[in-house]
Amino acid sequence: MNHVIYGYLVTLHHQQPAGGAAPAADMSPIALIAQATLPVKVVLLLLLLFSMASWYIIGFKWLYLRRAFAENESFLQVFEETRQLNVAAEAAAQRTRSPVAQMYKAGYDELLRVKAAAASDDAGGIENVERALRRATSRQLTVLENLVPFLATVGSTGPFIGLFGTVYGIMHAFMQLSSGQGSSTIDRVGPGIAEALFTTAVGLVAAIPAVIAYNYFMRQIRVLQGEMDVFGNDFLNIVRRHILK
Repeated sequence: MNHVIYGYLVTLHHQQPAGGAAPAADMSPIALIAQATLPVKVVLLLLLLFSMASWYIIGFKWLYLRRAFAENESFLQVFEETRQLNVAAEAAAQRTRSPVAQMYKAGYDELLRVKAAAASDDAGGIENVERALRRATSRQLTVLENLVPFLATVGSTGPFIGLFGTVYGIMHAFMQLSSGQGSSTIDRVGPGIAEALFTTAVGLVAAIPAVIAYNYFMRQIRVLQGEMDVFGNDFLNIVRRHILK
């Protein structure tokens, strides 16, 4: 009996590591990235690049739109105070980030061409100015929306790219588990699953700020578009009443 107990204790001693407990696996993000497979690392790198590009666009567009609003307000103040088209044209030339100012500049230049041509048909002259305003509005909207669709792309595809890394990582973890020797325990499959789920978290981290920024910027752009539409109608009314009679 004593020999049986002694043999059992010796077996337990050889099965357990020193200290009586299995060493805990390093589950820090850096360790998970270092231990990840090549496809998972590629997914993480792609998401990192998306996130960096998104934050650059967020900072750039925030500053650009902030300046656009400030220059719009400044130009409209000059226009309302003077009501002189040549003075307003000089103010518009100094405010290159203002969509309203650039739209006014396009309309004013077309108005000068119409007057120089001494058009006999007033309606035709108004139509030329109106077309110039529409072209300028479309051009300014294109400038304002530049780079913003990329945020929508990151917001919609980021979670799916992270999910792809998760699916691949879990498949790889279970394939390793099925081909390994010994019993299947959470100690063996846990790090692989954690590594896989980490890609989904990174995808969400990249996507959430991009979606929030996209919605915010599109709202600001719609406000600027409304200001351009209102100013365009006011400018055409001034031209009809006082210029092309």
